[in-house]
Amino acid sequence: MTVEHWIDLKCHPSARPDTVRAIQVLVRRSETAELWVTFRLDGDIPRIRVPLPGEPRFAPQLWRHTCFEIFIAVEGQPAYHEFNFAPSGEWTVYAFRGYRDGGPVTNETICPHIAVRSTGSRLELDALVRLDGLSAVHARASLRIGLAAVIEASDGHTYWALRHPLDKPDFHNADGFALVLDRDQAELDPALTDRRRGLK
Repeated sequence: MTVEHWIDLKCHPSARPDTVRAIQVLVRRSETAELWVTFRLDGDIPRIRVPLPGEPRFAPQLWRHTCFEIFIAVEGQPAYHEFNFAPSGEWTVYAFRGYRDGGPVTNETICPHIAVRSTGSRLELDALVRLDGLSAVHARASLRIGLAAVIEASDGHTYWALRHPLDKPDFHNADGFALVLDRDQAELDPALTDRRRGLK
């Protein structure tokens, strides 16, 4: 069975999301250690600075422009991975031993697969991450997931996430890793009040 879960991201209150109406994320974890993530942005796409399609490759500092992000931590452990996915098809992976303690990883075993679709008012990005490429533990353990997006528009940046624990955007704060994924189920942290829907 594949578990699916739709979630709404929230814009950090430090900025006004004039160009974005909503960002939703569909998370699917399979029994074969695959993690599928679909980011769906609805808004005024022409006013959003979307990187042009290019060659799928590792690229640094994607978070400076429009990109989508997922943070993956094994339940109960301080270490975590950060994946950045750009609409250009570029990606970055970081491994951290603890809060912001780490750096980029170029290991081909964790190279994600990305697909992008765009219409006049919607941008969608699909990403596939092999959990067993992170470790054998990731493939079978309960995971805490953080979901986020940086949106660059003509009038500045907005920052979106499952939860914003601080008064400034900080996707690395573990309190924002608010989605718990077991191998056979997915649930939000009870303190999170986003609308959710489970699909089987």
